[in-house]
Amino acid sequence: MWYENFFNGLVQEAWKAGQTDEQTELECDFLHDTLDVQPGGRVLDIFCGHGRHALELARMGYSVTGVDISTESIGELRTEAKREKLAVEAISGDFMTLPIEGGFKAAYCLGNSFSFFPHDQMLFFLQKIAGLLPVGGRFVADTAMIAESVLPDFEERSWMQIGDITFLMENEYDARESCITAHLTYLRSDQTQRRKSRHYIYTVAELHRLFQKAGLTITELLGNLDGSDFLLGDERLLLVARKKI
Repeated sequence: MWYENFFNGLVQEAWKAGQTDEQTELECDFLHDTLDVQPGGRVLDIFCGHGRHALELARMGYSVTGVDISTESIGELRTEAKREKLAVEAISGDFMTLPIEGGFKAAYCLGNSFSFFPHDQMLFFLQKIAGLLPVGGRFVADTAMIAESVLPDFEERSWMQIGDITFLMENEYDARESCITAHLTYLRSDQTQRRKSRHYIYTVAELHRLFQKAGLTITELLGNLDGSDFLLGDERLLLVARKKI
């Protein structure tokens, strides 16, 4: 998979520079209000990155397990959790293939990492999450790569400045696969790093059917952390689901 060797170097630096402490606090407050888990309960952070949510939730009293394929990110998370003596378990590896024991009260996948998989793999991904949750356990996903968000204003090329890193994205949309292949270039002084990513684009209705097959029921479709309903053209979808009986 493309993401196996993607998350390192300037990619990671640009991602971290693009997040703010205020954003992290707002998102963790949202998780606290939405996951329906008392502090001390075990929660699973899927594709946790360097752990900005895992660390903040642990500071709030939760016991957090974070999983990420980037050894660079997991190393940072372990170092910070150890330094602060936080209840964080950081697991390095591919969530899709790792054996993970259950016992979690809830799970979440934030940071726009929810669109990596084509249909069959997405179903497996959701089934694995459902298998780690108790009946009624909640799962929260966050994505900007939903059809109702991306396609109305699809951009083939865009530039962004993130701190001292210049970021160029060139997108190709494959309608047969409902997939965006992005050719990414990261520039800083005399450094140039190139990556390629693939994001599979689902409609909300398609996700609803996949969640149902996986044993999860979508209960809320939100367009913002303030709880407003998701609408066509919104830049972000926050999806809340429960494990079915």
